[in-house]
Amino acid sequence: MESFFFQKNIQDWLTLPATFSKLGSRPWTLITHMFVHDSIIGLVGTILWLWAFGYILQDLAGNNKLIPVYLYGGIVSGILFIVSQNIFPALRAHIADTPNFMGGSVPVVTIAIAVATLAPRYRLLPMINGGIPLWILTFIFVIIDFTSVVRTNSAFAVAHIGGGFTGFFFIHQLRRGRDWGAWMTAVFNWADDLFNPQKKQAVQTEKQRLFYKAIRKPYEKKSVVTQQRVDELLDKINQEGYHLLTDEEKEFLKKASEQDFTK
Repeated sequence: MESFFFQKNIQDWLTLPATFSKLGSRPWTLITHMFVHDSIIGLVGTILWLWAFGYILQDLAGNNKLIPVYLYGGIVSGILFIVSQNIFPALRAHIADTPNFMGGSVPVVTIAIAVATLAPRYRLLPMINGGIPLWILTFIFVIIDFTSVVRTNSAFAVAHIGGGFTGFFFIHQLRRGRDWGAWMTAVFNWADDLFNPQKKQAVQTEKQRLFYKAIRKPYEKKSVVTQQRVDELLDKINQEGYHLLTDEEKEFLKKASEQDFTK
Protein backbone atom coordinates (compact mmCIF):
# COMPACT_ATOMS: atom_id res chain seq x y z
CA MET A 1 0.00 0.00 0.00
CA GLU A 2 2.78 2.41 0.89
CA SER A 3 4.71 1.60 -2.29
CA PHE A 4 1.56 2.20 -4.36
CA PHE A 5 1.02 5.56 -2.65
CA PHE A 6 4.68 6.53 -3.27
CA GLN A 7 4.47 5.53 -6.93
CA LYS A 8 1.26 7.43 -7.65
CA ASN A 9 1.86 10.57 -5.61
CA ILE A 10 5.62 11.06 -5.83
CA GLN A 11 7.37 8.84 -8.35
CA ASP A 12 4.91 9.46 -11.20
CA TRP A 13 5.49 13.20 -10.89
CA LEU A 14 9.26 12.83 -11.28
CA THR A 15 9.57 10.09 -13.92
CA LEU A 16 9.09 10.60 -17.66
CA PRO A 17 5.65 9.54 -18.97
CA ALA A 18 5.18 7.76 -22.28
CA THR A 19 2.58 10.18 -23.66
CA PHE A 20 2.85 13.76 -24.87
CA SER A 21 -0.30 14.76 -22.99
CA LYS A 22 1.21 13.86 -19.62
CA LEU A 23 4.54 15.40 -20.58
CA GLY A 24 2.75 18.69 -21.31
CA SER A 25 1.50 18.82 -17.73
CA ARG A 26 4.82 17.61 -16.27
CA PRO A 27 7.59 19.14 -18.43
CA TRP A 28 10.11 19.02 -15.58
CA THR A 29 10.17 15.22 -15.83
CA LEU A 30 12.42 15.56 -18.89
CA ILE A 31 15.14 16.51 -16.36
CA THR A 32 14.09 14.82 -13.13
CA HIS A 33 13.61 11.34 -14.61
CA MET A 34 17.36 10.78 -14.92
CA PHE A 35 17.83 11.17 -11.16
CA VAL A 36 15.04 8.81 -10.02
CA HIS A 37 15.46 5.06 -9.37
CA ASP A 38 12.95 2.49 -8.24
CA SER A 39 15.43 0.17 -6.54
CA ILE A 40 18.46 0.44 -4.31
CA ILE A 41 20.39 -2.03 -6.47
CA GLY A 42 19.79 0.07 -9.59
CA LEU A 43 20.85 3.23 -7.78
CA VAL A 44 24.05 1.69 -6.42
CA GLY A 45 24.93 0.21 -9.82
CA THR A 46 24.42 3.57 -11.53
CA ILE A 47 26.57 5.35 -8.93
CA LEU A 48 29.41 2.84 -9.29
CA TRP A 49 29.48 3.02 -13.10
CA LEU A 50 29.12 6.80 -12.97
CA TRP A 51 32.08 7.00 -10.61
CA ALA A 52 34.21 4.75 -12.86
CA PHE A 53 33.53 6.45 -16.20
CA GLY A 54 32.97 9.92 -14.75
CA TYR A 55 36.37 9.92 -13.07
CA ILE A 56 38.08 9.06 -16.35
CA LEU A 57 36.11 11.72 -18.26
CA GLN A 58 37.08 14.39 -15.74
CA ASP A 59 40.69 13.26 -15.88
CA LEU A 60 40.82 13.46 -19.68
CA ALA A 61 38.48 16.35 -20.54
CA GLY A 62 38.24 18.45 -17.37
CA ASN A 63 35.74 18.83 -14.56
CA ASN A 64 33.25 20.90 -16.57
CA LYS A 65 32.32 18.17 -19.07
CA LEU A 66 30.73 15.54 -16.80
CA ILE A 67 27.46 17.33 -16.00
CA PRO A 68 26.76 18.50 -19.60
CA VAL A 69 27.35 15.00 -20.99
CA TYR A 70 25.09 13.49 -18.31
CA LEU A 71 22.29 15.98 -18.92
CA TYR A 72 22.50 15.73 -22.71
CA GLY A 73 22.32 11.96 -22.50
CA GLY A 74 19.26 12.05 -20.26
CA ILE A 75 17.40 14.69 -22.29
CA VAL A 76 18.06 13.15 -25.72
CA SER A 77 17.18 9.64 -24.54
CA GLY A 78 14.00 10.93 -22.92
CA ILE A 79 12.88 12.65 -26.12
CA LEU A 80 13.63 9.52 -28.16
CA PHE A 81 11.69 7.39 -25.68
CA ILE A 82 8.53 9.46 -26.02
CA VAL A 83 8.83 9.94 -29.79
CA SER A 84 9.42 6.24 -30.53
CA GLN A 85 6.66 5.21 -28.14
CA ASN A 86 4.13 7.40 -29.95
CA ILE A 87 5.29 6.95 -33.57
CA PHE A 88 5.72 3.20 -33.97
CA PRO A 89 2.32 1.47 -34.16
CA ALA A 90 3.48 -1.66 -32.31
CA LEU A 91 4.62 0.44 -29.37
CA ARG A 92 1.69 2.85 -29.47
CA ALA A 93 -0.77 -0.04 -29.14
CA HIS A 94 0.70 -0.90 -25.72
CA ILE A 95 1.41 2.64 -24.57
CA ALA A 96 -0.99 2.34 -21.64
CA ASP A 97 1.05 -0.53 -20.22
CA THR A 98 4.43 1.13 -20.76
CA PRO A 99 6.13 2.08 -17.48
CA ASN A 100 7.51 5.55 -17.03
CA PHE A 101 11.09 6.18 -18.08
CA MET A 102 13.52 6.72 -15.23
CA GLY A 103 17.04 6.14 -13.99
CA GLY A 104 20.57 7.32 -14.68
CA SER A 105 21.66 4.30 -16.69
CA VAL A 106 21.30 6.06 -20.06
CA PRO A 107 23.31 9.16 -19.01
CA VAL A 108 26.00 6.79 -17.73
CA VAL A 109 25.99 5.02 -21.11
CA THR A 110 26.43 8.46 -22.69
CA ILE A 111 29.43 9.15 -20.47
CA ALA A 112 30.91 5.71 -21.16
CA ILE A 113 30.68 6.15 -24.95
CA ALA A 114 32.07 9.67 -24.65
CA VAL A 115 35.10 8.41 -22.72
CA ALA A 116 35.68 5.53 -25.14
CA THR A 117 35.46 7.94 -28.08
CA LEU A 118 37.84 10.39 -26.44
CA ALA A 119 40.53 7.85 -25.48
CA PRO A 120 39.79 4.26 -26.58
CA ARG A 121 43.37 3.17 -25.81
CA TYR A 122 43.23 4.45 -22.24
CA ARG A 123 44.24 1.57 -19.97
CA LEU A 124 42.88 0.63 -16.58
CA LEU A 125 44.84 -1.26 -13.91
CA PRO A 126 48.18 -0.96 -15.73
CA MET A 127 49.86 -3.22 -13.16
CA ILE A 128 47.93 -6.20 -14.59
CA ASN A 129 49.73 -7.24 -17.77
CA GLY A 130 49.95 -3.69 -19.09
CA GLY A 131 46.36 -2.77 -18.22
CA ILE A 132 42.87 -3.31 -19.63
CA PRO A 133 41.92 -1.13 -22.64
CA LEU A 134 39.05 1.20 -21.85
CA TRP A 135 37.05 0.19 -24.92
CA ILE A 136 36.78 -3.38 -23.60
CA LEU A 137 35.25 -2.20 -20.31
CA THR A 138 32.90 0.12 -22.23
CA PHE A 139 31.86 -2.67 -24.58
CA ILE A 140 31.05 -5.02 -21.67
CA PHE A 141 29.09 -2.32 -19.87
CA VAL A 142 27.06 -1.38 -22.97
CA ILE A 143 26.21 -5.01 -23.72
CA ILE A 144 25.04 -5.62 -20.15
CA ASP A 145 23.00 -2.43 -20.17
CA PHE A 146 21.42 -3.01 -23.57
CA THR A 147 20.44 -6.64 -22.91
CA SER A 148 18.77 -5.59 -19.66
CA VAL A 149 16.37 -3.22 -21.42
CA VAL A 150 15.84 -4.65 -24.91
CA ARG A 151 13.49 -7.35 -23.58
CA THR A 152 11.42 -4.84 -21.61
CA ASN A 153 10.33 -2.40 -24.29
CA SER A 154 11.76 -1.37 -27.66
CA ALA A 155 11.35 2.31 -26.76
CA PHE A 156 13.79 1.82 -23.88
CA ALA A 157 16.29 0.26 -26.28
CA VAL A 158 15.94 3.22 -28.66
CA ALA A 159 16.54 5.60 -25.76
CA HIS A 160 19.72 3.79 -24.71
CA ILE A 161 21.05 3.74 -28.28
CA GLY A 162 20.30 7.45 -28.58
CA GLY A 163 22.17 8.15 -25.35
CA GLY A 164 25.24 6.33 -26.66
CA PHE A 165 25.24 8.30 -29.91
CA THR A 166 24.88 11.52 -27.90
CA GLY A 167 28.15 10.80 -26.10
CA PHE A 168 29.88 10.04 -29.40
CA PHE A 169 28.69 13.25 -31.07
CA PHE A 170 29.56 15.34 -28.00
CA ILE A 171 33.22 14.29 -28.20
CA HIS A 172 33.19 14.50 -32.01
CA GLN A 173 32.08 18.13 -31.83
CA LEU A 174 34.49 18.85 -28.98
CA ARG A 175 37.41 17.74 -31.15
CA ARG A 176 36.23 20.15 -33.84
CA GLY A 177 36.29 23.04 -31.38
CA ARG A 178 32.56 23.07 -30.55
CA ASP A 179 31.90 22.63 -26.86
CA TRP A 180 28.21 21.76 -26.43
CA GLY A 181 28.56 22.15 -22.68
CA ALA A 182 30.01 25.68 -22.68
CA TRP A 183 26.62 27.36 -22.28
CA MET A 184 25.76 25.08 -19.36
CA THR A 185 29.01 25.97 -17.64
CA ALA A 186 28.29 29.67 -18.21
CA VAL A 187 24.79 29.28 -16.70
CA PHE A 188 26.16 27.41 -13.68
CA ASN A 189 28.80 30.09 -13.11
CA TRP A 190 26.19 32.84 -13.46
CA ALA A 191 23.92 31.16 -10.93
CA ASP A 192 26.85 30.62 -8.58
CA ASP A 193 27.78 34.30 -8.80
CA LEU A 194 24.13 35.29 -8.33
CA PHE A 195 23.78 33.43 -5.04
CA ASN A 196 27.34 34.13 -3.90
CA PRO A 197 27.97 37.88 -4.33
CA GLN A 198 31.20 37.68 -2.35
CA LYS A 199 32.74 35.52 -5.07
CA LYS A 200 33.04 38.41 -7.53
CA GLN A 201 35.01 40.41 -4.98
CA ALA A 202 37.19 37.45 -4.10
CA VAL A 203 38.12 36.52 -7.65
CA GLN A 204 41.23 38.38 -8.76
CA THR A 205 43.65 38.01 -11.57
CA GLU A 206 47.12 36.74 -10.85
CA LYS A 207 48.51 40.20 -11.61
CA GLN A 208 46.19 41.84 -9.07
CA ARG A 209 46.93 39.25 -6.42
CA LEU A 210 50.69 39.53 -6.74
CA PHE A 211 51.30 43.18 -7.53
CA TYR A 212 48.50 45.64 -6.94
CA LYS A 213 48.48 45.21 -3.19
CA ALA A 214 52.21 45.79 -2.99
CA ILE A 215 53.63 49.00 -1.58
CA ARG A 216 55.86 49.76 -4.53
CA LYS A 217 55.03 49.60 -8.20
CA PRO A 218 55.68 46.30 -10.00
CA TYR A 219 58.83 46.20 -12.13
CA GLU A 220 59.84 49.68 -11.02
CA LYS A 221 63.12 50.53 -12.71
CA LYS A 222 65.90 51.45 -10.31
CA SER A 223 68.99 53.19 -11.65
CA VAL A 224 72.34 52.27 -10.13
CA VAL A 225 74.31 55.40 -9.26
CA THR A 226 77.89 55.24 -10.53
CA GLN A 227 80.56 57.90 -10.86
CA GLN A 228 80.99 57.14 -14.55
CA ARG A 229 77.32 57.78 -15.23
CA VAL A 230 77.44 61.03 -13.27
CA ASP A 231 80.41 62.24 -15.29
CA GLU A 232 78.64 61.42 -18.57
CA LEU A 233 75.61 63.45 -17.58
CA LEU A 234 77.74 66.40 -16.41
CA ASP A 235 79.51 66.41 -19.79
CA LYS A 236 76.14 66.38 -21.51
CA ILE A 237 75.06 69.41 -19.50
CA ASN A 238 78.23 71.30 -20.43
CA GLN A 239 77.77 70.53 -24.12
CA GLU A 240 73.96 70.67 -24.58
CA GLY A 241 72.49 72.24 -21.46
CA TYR A 242 70.50 70.98 -18.49
CA HIS A 243 67.18 71.48 -20.25
CA LEU A 244 67.95 68.68 -22.74
CA LEU A 245 68.23 66.05 -20.03
CA THR A 246 65.42 63.52 -19.83
CA ASP A 247 63.31 63.17 -16.70
CA GLU A 248 65.09 59.93 -15.90
CA GLU A 249 68.50 61.62 -16.21
CA LYS A 250 67.39 64.53 -14.03
CA GLU A 251 66.13 62.09 -11.41
CA PHE A 252 69.43 60.22 -11.61
CA LEU A 253 71.42 63.41 -10.91
CA LYS A 254 69.14 64.27 -8.03
CA LYS A 255 69.71 60.85 -6.52
CA ALA A 256 73.46 61.18 -7.09
CA SER A 257 73.54 64.53 -5.30
CA GLU A 258 71.78 63.01 -2.32
CA GLN A 259 74.44 60.29 -2.19
CA ASP A 260 77.19 62.91 -2.53
CA PHE A 261 78.55 61.54 -5.87
CA THR A 262 79.05 64.96 -7.37
CA LYS A 263 81.75 65.93 -4.94
